[in-house]
Amino acid sequence: MFESLTDRLSKTLKHLRGQGRLTEDNIKDAMREVRRALLEADVALPVVKAFVANVQEKSLGQEVSSSLSPGQAVIKIVQGELEQLMGEKNESLDLAAQPPAVIMMAGLQGAGKTTSVGKLAKRLKETEKKKVLVVSCDVYRPAAIDQLEVLAKQVGVEFFPSQGEQDPRDIAARALDFAKKHYFDVLLVDTAGRLHVDADMMDEIKALHASINPVETLFVVDSMTGQDAAKTAKAFDDALPLTGVILTKTDGDARGGAALSIRHITGKPIKFLGSGEKTDALEAFHPDRMASRILGMGDVLSLIEEVEQKVDKEQAQKLAQKIQKEGRFDLEDFLNQLQQMKNMGGVTSLLDKMPGMNGMADKVKGQIDDKQFVHMEAIIQSMTPKERARPDLIKGSRKRRIAAGSGRTVQEVNRLLKQFTQMQKMMKKMKGGGLKKMMRGLGGMPGMGGMLPPGMK
Repeated sequence: MFESLTDRLSKTLKHLRGQGRLTEDNIKDAMREVRRALLEADVALPVVKAFVANVQEKSLGQEVSSSLSPGQAVIKIVQGELEQLMGEKNESLDLAAQPPAVIMMAGLQGAGKTTSVGKLAKRLKETEKKKVLVVSCDVYRPAAIDQLEVLAKQVGVEFFPSQGEQDPRDIAARALDFAKKHYFDVLLVDTAGRLHVDADMMDEIKALHASINPVETLFVVDSMTGQDAAKTAKAFDDALPLTGVILTKTDGDARGGAALSIRHITGKPIKFLGSGEKTDALEAFHPDRMASRILGMGDVLSLIEEVEQKVDKEQAQKLAQKIQKEGRFDLEDFLNQLQQMKNMGGVTSLLDKMPGMNGMADKVKGQIDDKQFVHMEAIIQSMTPKERARPDLIKGSRKRRIAAGSGRTVQEVNRLLKQFTQMQKMMKKMKGGGLKKMMRGLGGMPGMGGMLPPGMK
């Protein structure tokens, strides 16, 4: 998300950064480019006007800090306005209510409500340590109830059964009664997708809301609809007391107009971002971190949280000890590393969050497709345990068998073995105190010293 906006803003602000003195003219020129960038990102026009006016006013009346150049000062103002536009800070779910805390999902057809229920249930169970019950009140869409039941099993939460011929209010009331009797912390209620122009359906969801009185009413919206997402959210907010928004399909949205428009237009915070179909592809929305990411400054805090949640620390510790003691690294270890990287969203996802890597993600995308890692994984999984432990055994006939078993070519098998050999050589250098020596060597290379952590130069 925000790829095109980040690229345009980076070029504009880079030009400003080089200015020794800011004048009304060069600020106006820069703001004209910022306006274009925001409109191209499908940000709603009233939001663009307010944003540009605020930045321009603050930039012209800015007393520049002695530690900042004039250009840096404007960038700081832009960052602050982006944060304010998106809500300044993360607003978490209100789970402090008398259990069970009822959370109701609303939104248009196809926005991803049911998938979001599964993702949120998993997050609440694993991160918040809550006992979660899910129920579907979608009696219109074929297989909606079955879909939620499958998701509930996948994420390990309890599913309350319902039938297509039942009344949604009756389903919700029975689910709530069951949740109370069995001491659930949270009840997640999935509702049918509806159009805000459909008066009957909107009346039904109002009645459902009144019957269960949820502590959170989350509007689930497809981010790829751009500024229309904000307009739809406003229409729903007029009918229901929404408490927040979940933006879905952000992995397919390169513009980000919805994220920048919703808070300003509706006054409701974005609470979560959903990307992809995987049940763990839901992250809390932090406006300050997102502003940093938009300006190409990375998002270290989200990267650390992702590592904490998705990297198998015990496995990583064992590998580190194995390399330190024996200097040994085999194809099984290589496979584990590929899988860990895939769990974290792949190379490009990691680069987007790393400071100083602005623009690098696109360059890498041209050279490394994350699908390559899937292919590499398939190749290694087609090897026998003995071959993974001793790659030197893999010769002509074995290579042909592995290629056929993985659906890849012999050339791809050769390429993987070459990449593995290079990594194996690097790992062997880390045996004993080799890691520190290698880092010291890097620290002595021109331009590398400043990239190493303190104490490792």
